[in-house]
Amino acid sequence: MAVEVVSLGCRLNLSESESLRGLLAGADDLVVINSCAVTGEAVRQTRQAIRRARRARPHARLLVTGCAAEVERGALSAMPEVDGLVANSAKLDPRAWNVAASAAIPVSGHTRAYVAVQNGCDHACTFCVIPQGRGASRSLAVAEVLRVVERHLGHGAREVVLTGVDLTSWGHDLPGAPRLGALVEAILNAFPGLERLRLSSVDGIEIDPLLHALIAGEARVMPHLHLSLQHGHDLILKRMKRRHVRADAASLVAGLRAARPDLAIGADLIAGFPTEDEAMHQASLAAIGELGVVHGHVFPYSARAGTPAARMPQVDAATIRRRAAQLRAEVAALRERWLRSLIGQPLCVLAERDGTGHAPNFARVRLAPGTVPGEIVTIVPTCIEEGLLA
Repeated sequence: MAVEVVSLGCRLNLSESESLRGLLAGADDLVVINSCAVTGEAVRQTRQAIRRARRARPHARLLVTGCAAEVERGALSAMPEVDGLVANSAKLDPRAWNVAASAAIPVSGHTRAYVAVQNGCDHACTFCVIPQGRGASRSLAVAEVLRVVERHLGHGAREVVLTGVDLTSWGHDLPGAPRLGALVEAILNAFPGLERLRLSSVDGIEIDPLLHALIAGEARVMPHLHLSLQHGHDLILKRMKRRHVRADAASLVAGLRAARPDLAIGADLIAGFPTEDEAMHQASLAAIGELGVVHGHVFPYSARAGTPAARMPQVDAATIRRRAAQLRAEVAALRERWLRSLIGQPLCVLAERDGTGHAPNFARVRLAPGTVPGEIVTIVPTCIEEGLLA
């Protein structure tokens, strides 16, 4: 049977899973779980995915890689469904799999190409175990990035998404320590036919002047910025050991939006971080409106063993759930108003394979039956159906 790769977690994992499908194309009856460990819930989902995969393919060889394979190595290796673990740092090395690896170029099943340009993290946020799972920050050289982008464009990708664990730290370990803006500019210059370039989650405090200018004024850089914000209260940000304060995010968004009014903002937010009181929670709720967050990823805080935050005074589980629900509701209300503001406006939508597509601002749009995946079509939405423009 064919190789099956189950991808959990971030866009970086999604990119690496696409590479694994090509790398392992010659293997026989293999299931790979590319796991996530960012929260306790992510680990639970990883374990569920392992059990589902074993039930579906009882005779396949089942291997686990990804962050949970590092952070939860003992627990996962003890699962009877698991045949072995592959180190996260070695997941793209054919030798690590002990299979007949393929030299074939992976062809994504998506109409956008996720290109991992950075991995690992040198920061020490008090809630995070990702440095344990991904290791130190390291960057892909410009020439290698251009080679990967060229390969994806040759296979028909219309949009390239740059991903990384700490994307805006790209370049610090390369000769001359270039910044991410230089990489974005190099891609745009090398491929004038590339229609859409998008960034995955970024740390706003690390956006360099050139990158700021490209986001603000380059039409091929999509008007969609997803911030690793995490919270709206400065004391909680300090206890998280983040490097920004709320005013930094507000200033960044205001400046970019002044130059590019159609910019859509996304953000990661953690609900119920240790020591968070009601006033601090209200500050996060208010930040959603202040920044205009219409693409929100809300995470209920989940204590991770070995992290400093796990030793701080914890918020009770019921309060965490309530606050997470309130944050999600605030984002949903703002998103609904934003989507309604887009009705009647022409949108250039990249068609996906599921009958939907995304506009440059990442609004999701339902497309007419028969729309060819990979086409960029102009849609004038007339309504909202099940959270999608249509």
